[in-house]
Amino acid sequence: MTTENKNTRLQSLDALRGFDMLFIMGGAGLLVALAQWFPCALTEAIARQMEHVEWHGLAHHDTIFPLFLFIAGISFPFSLEKQRLNGRSEGAIHAKVIRRGIVLFVLGLLYNGLLSNFDFVNLRYASVLARIGFAWMFAALIFMHTNWRSRAAITTALLVGYYLVVRFIPAPDGMGEDVFSAQGSFVGYVDRILLPGRVLYENIDPEGILSIFPSIGTALLGMFTGEWVKRTDLTPGRKVWGMVLAGVIMLAVGLLWSLDFPINKKMWTSTFVLVVGAYSILMFALFYYIIDVLGWRRWTLFFTVIGMNSITIYLGQRFINFSYTADKLFSGLVHLMPESSQGFFSSLAYIAVCWLFLYFLYRKRVFLKV
Repeated sequence: MTTENKNTRLQSLDALRGFDMLFIMGGAGLLVALAQWFPCALTEAIARQMEHVEWHGLAHHDTIFPLFLFIAGISFPFSLEKQRLNGRSEGAIHAKVIRRGIVLFVLGLLYNGLLSNFDFVNLRYASVLARIGFAWMFAALIFMHTNWRSRAAITTALLVGYYLVVRFIPAPDGMGEDVFSAQGSFVGYVDRILLPGRVLYENIDPEGILSIFPSIGTALLGMFTGEWVKRTDLTPGRKVWGMVLAGVIMLAVGLLWSLDFPINKKMWTSTFVLVVGAYSILMFALFYYIIDVLGWRRWTLFFTVIGMNSITIYLGQRFINFSYTADKLFSGLVHLMPESSQGFFSSLAYIAVCWLFLYFLYRKRVFLKV
């Protein structure tokens, strides 16, 4: 833990990160419980968006992880400029970037139970935190050593190259299965033979080896966005419209490409990168316009408290029993409610306890920095 000094930062980034993490912090369960309390076509449709799709396709719950990685990408051009202005050497910046990737990998191992039984054979080595760490790390190193044209070429090569590998190289042990299936894809094959420890699913790991390449593209798209917003020769309005245009183009290309290359989170397909990249940049454009351009900030505290300690709450829910605390504090009130609504108010209590924990840290200016 570190104490953070006051500094200039895009408040929209913290708010959007908090909005994103809210769904991990009980928001998804709250909306599912709402559908159970008030069942209708609308609430049930929303509830279905709070679950990952089984294989091909896209639901809102599939956007949470890549949006977080995209936001981490947006932050880097600002962080890099600040470090260079403060006189930090290039070697020190490189070391910090690499160290962050490694630390997130180790935190992912802890999240997966590294210290619970020391079962290194059956431990899952891949993780969400490792994917964020390594994808961001490689994207940051690319960003530091290239101009925007080279980055665009690299991003294109990552997405097209990944498509060519998946589309035209079947798994040797695929038994004739579709190349876009877990068993038939070369992506799943590489995970099965090279990924140490346990693979999350039987035939493929959603944070596996080959799928890190297109996820670097997700982080680079965020860095393109951060570099665009950082420009001083553009008006705020032009920045917003530029992001909207980029989002529309990515969405169109991703949807057209998906006719041949399915949108798939577990494989992190190139079409998934583009479609969720479109969602990410459009959401950021909206938050940036409302918060940083119009200056409407009062409503953002709830999300900012979550966003400024996002890694804390992600890890905290793994190691701290917030449900126990919520039950001890609010179960009496919850049981006074109609039975059909108790799931909703239980979810609300859980979110309240998590948020108050983060608010305490926020008030003390204590943040988990990686």
